Amino acid sequence: MDQITTQIIEYVNIAYSYIRRPEVLIQLGIIVVLFLPAWILSKRVEPVFEQRVRKISGMPGLLRVLAAFLRRLELLFFVVFLSVTYLITSALHWPADNNLLYAVMLLAGAWLLIRVASRAIHSRLLGKLFSLIVWTVVAASILGITDEITSTLDDIGFTVGDVRLSVLRVLQAVVFVSALLWAAFAAGNFLDRRIQKVDELTPSLRVLLGKVLRISFVFLAAMIAMQSLNIDLTALTILSGAVGVGIGFGLQKVVSNFISGIIILLDQSIKPGDTITLGETFGWIRELRARFVSVVTRDGREYLIPNEDFITTEVVNWSFSDRFVRLDVPFGVSYDSDPHEVTRLAIEAAGSVDRVDASRRRPVCWMTEFGDSSINFVLRFWIDDPQDGLTNIRGKVLLALWDIFKENNIAIPFPHREIIMRTPVEILD
Repeated sequence: MDQITTQIIEYVNIAYSYIRRPEVLIQLGIIVVLFLPAWILSKRVEPVFEQRVRKISGMPGLLRVLAAFLRRLELLFFVVFLSVTYLITSALHWPADNNLLYAVMLLAGAWLLIRVASRAIHSRLLGKLFSLIVWTVVAASILGITDEITSTLDDIGFTVGDVRLSVLRVLQAVVFVSALLWAAFAAGNFLDRRIQKVDELTPSLRVLLGKVLRISFVFLAAMIAMQSLNIDLTALTILSGAVGVGIGFGLQKVVSNFISGIIILLDQSIKPGDTITLGETFGWIRELRARFVSVVTRDGREYLIPNEDFITTEVVNWSFSDRFVRLDVPFGVSYDSDPHEVTRLAIEAAGSVDRVDASRRRPVCWMTEFGDSSINFVLRFWIDDPQDGLTNIRGKVLLALWDIFKENNIAIPFPHREIIMRTPVEILD
């Protein structure tokens, strides 16, 4: 530790003595002066370019890159101004040493390119962390202090058994493992997107293959990382008991939902696009995940239902074997109506509604009972798009019944009540 402190003090003294040199102070002044016009120019130019960029359509990747450049125009102009100034000072040989201008130009340009490249990472935190790490490595290489930093980080560490862990080794392991996992996720997602476009496979099989590939890539990346870092895989057997206890208690539900998801994919009891009812939830399945199923209802709500619920509870799959669903609409008419005519008109009314499939499965109407004040019927019809709603189609059929009954003078009765007053009631005029 004392050696590291001594090295840090030595670097600080070298930097202080370097900054005190007149040619360095001149370059620092030039750098500060150049940043101000770069910032002012960026504020004036950015709105103009932003309006033109917004007109670009159909190229989301190009838009992301251009947007990243627009938000860092001051850096771009700053690098351009530094480059021109460096060429001028080199031609004039004033100041005699202009290496600081060259170094700042390279550092600013590297930071600009790295930040733009980090836009490919959707997470802001990971993007900033990636930019910081890569820029630190590039900066150390530009300044020529890579060996010194490497030696310093390697000196900071501790020993566990026969293995010595240093800050350098830990950082290398983190970067290596992160790169492997990122490559595994990227490859898995790419293949998953390709599999989803294969029409010859069923939706459930496409989801299952995609999940298997992604898990396999992650597992392979973890194995390669452990082998490359010289981690003894036999040591994992020591942790197997603890891991088993952890799964048995803390991860019981997670593992149960994961296995339930695999069972759902294998037996194909539900698949993306199916219309289902689970308890009070009615909607269609949007996506199958490792832990839950995404169900979207008619009111736009998205329910994330654990996979286990689809295994242990009763699920109504309206489109399991086919997409045809039969709906019933009960109604009643007065005793003055002809039941045969009512039946014919009800079937005609149901067939006039767009969503009712009257060609392949004709609607039927049956008289069910003689009620207290009406003859009761039930109208049955079929639809093949339950995901578009059930209540709305029942409402349209009821409106069609109302219109056709009104046109044909068929009355829909309502109950009448008689009130008998046992004592005389005086009626006032």
